[in-house]
Formats: sequence, C-alpha cells, structure tokens
Amino acid sequence: MIVAAAALPGEGGRWLLQKRPAGGDMAGLWEFPGGKVEADEGPVDALIRELHEELGIGIAARDVAPLTFASGLAGPRDLLLLLYHVATWSGDVTALHADEIGWFDTASIARLAMPPIDYLLLDSLRERSRG
Repeated sequence: MIVAAAALPGEGGRWLLQKRPAGGDMAGLWEFPGGKVEADEGPVDALIRELHEELGIGIAARDVAPLTFASGLAGPRDLLLLLYHVATWSGDVTALHADEIGWFDTASIARLAMPPIDYLLLDSLRERSRG
C-alpha cells in the first residue's frame, strides 16, 4: 500500500498533524495528513484529493515537493509512506475527518502517540525546520 502525506509548515517551525478519529483504524494516533494512493492516481494527485477531503484546502501540484519516505508493515501489508513538503495552499485548514488538528514543532511531534512509521520521517522534518 502506498500512502501520500503532507508536511504543511506553520509559523515558528511548527507542522500540521491530525488525530485519527475514534472508532477507526489506529484511532487516537496523530499523523501527517494524507491518505492512500488509489490504483488510478499518482501520489501527488492522491495528496491533492486527500488534503481537500480531510482539511478542506486546495493545493497545486507545482507547490508539492518530495521530502522523504519510510517503509514498513501496516498490519499484514507492506506500507510505503511518501512525505511531501507543501509550501502553500488555499483555504482555511479545518478538521473535516480528524478528531483534532494541531501545529507542533519537531520536539513535540516526537512525543506524540503516532503510528510507528511516522516517527521515521522526523529526521527529514527536523532538517527542513532548520533550513
């Protein structure tokens, strides 16, 4: 399974994360916004679709840049998580499907309850925050 996720920067070196809704898979865990890449779409197209569905924002492919990736298991399935830096977007960020959204610096992200694969993305995020 391939998942495309977004690193959305905020003020003061903070990044947007969302909390997975109660009652679902990995309920209550924080994650980078995004979702599964469908069979008929590429990762950037999936990210554009998912951010509109989950956060109500619009992004353009030209504003999406690869940042890092991680791979591992999600239950019995192989998972490839692609993290993209999204510098600009249109609209107000709203939690349409998540229980909660928040802006966190990388030190705070490291202390959040997250799916294990998401922690593997933090080094690249720290470098982006510094630079």
